[in-house]
Amino acid sequence: KNDLQDPANRRNINADDNLKKVFDGKATVNMFEMTKLVSKHLS
Repeated sequence: KNDLQDPANRRNINADDNLKKVFDGKATVNMFEMTKLVSKHLS
């Protein structure tokens, strides 16, 4: 829907303004980083 997955490297997520808040301000994170960063907000 938001087309945030990097087309060149599908393992990377390009954060929009909302996700940057969750990703500690990072513009791009990989799938492994994403799970760690998101889990902080779920527990």
